[in-house]
Amino acid sequence: MISAVILAAGQSIRMGQPKMLLPWGQMTVIEKVISTLLEAGIDDLHVVTGGNHLEIEGALSRYRVNFTFNPDYTDGEMLSSVKIGLKSITGESEAALIVLGDQPQIESQVIEMITERYLSTHDKIIVPSFQMHRGHPWLIEKRLWKDVIELKPPHTLRDYLVKNQALISYINVETPSIIQDLDTPQDYQLHRP
Repeated sequence: MISAVILAAGQSIRMGQPKMLLPWGQMTVIEKVISTLLEAGIDDLHVVTGGNHLEIEGALSRYRVNFTFNPDYTDGEMLSSVKIGLKSITGESEAALIVLGDQPQIESQVIEMITERYLSTHDKIIVPSFQMHRGHPWLIEKRLWKDVIELKPPHTLRDYLVKNQALISYINVETPSIIQDLDTPQDYQLHRP
């Protein structure tokens, strides 16, 4: 089984309002991310919340997801949420996708490419790439979770990927969606459907 850690703990400071709850078509940004994961066959979903956690949990109440609260969400570091998300996964999971909650543009086909690569090769880290730019979601095998959980600041996930470059299997994709997220009102207006 492949799980997903969905990072939704940010404070949306640059957006000026809770970006996970912004409309995206007929749903919210965070709902679109969840529905795309489900469409791609990922149903063990672990949402890490922080800022606006009650509202996010309410927006996702009709979905079967696991919520974990990150008490350190104000530090602005993605790493703390990834650690909490990985720790929250129990059971038979072999690997985890690290998914941005503010990336409603992600495409189910990209997720399927990543999971199919893992199931056929069991590569330890699988990262989508668009024109030589790493993106999300990326996958990390369970045997490496401990290394991420034990990372200490000032080390970041980027540092971890650089250090473990030899373990990364890249998948080249033809869509810029893997490198697009929503940080500012301009991003939202540019990308919204």
